[in-house]
Amino acid sequence: MRGFSKAIITGNLTRDPELRSTASGTSVCSFSVAVNRTYRGADGENKEDVSYIDCSAWGKLGEMIAQYAKKGSGVLVSGRLNQRSWEDKNGSKRSSVEIVVEDFNFAGSAPREGGSSSSYSASSSNQPMDIPADMPTDIPDGEVDLSEVPF
Repeated sequence: MRGFSKAIITGNLTRDPELRSTASGTSVCSFSVAVNRTYRGADGENKEDVSYIDCSAWGKLGEMIAQYAKKGSGVLVSGRLNQRSWEDKNGSKRSSVEIVVEDFNFAGSAPREGGSSSSYSASSSNQPMDIPADMPTDIPDGEVDLSEVPF
């Protein structure tokens, strides 16, 4: 049996994305997303829990994330899980799990340099999105042919 790995998270970037290149020249962008969860504890009180999820995006996608996303940006990330294992300098075995990003969207609002926020949400409402002037917008014009949708 062949396995399947897919993770979808939404949250806020904990730091500015870090872009670097491999020895072969491939771009890779690393960032972390804070995912908040609210639940009711045994005492009946609402409690909050935060998970910090490491992510990496390769190639052009990673370059675009590094260019447009900033600390605090609301994002929706989907991709596959990847586990890495290594020994640290003390000889202890270490491991981590990260999301290798396959799809990335801005969600909610993100702080801007001037202190105001802009919405990057692709909601179902008919309100236009506030998109940075230099962000690529190569979305084809025209209507979607619903007969091509497979479900």
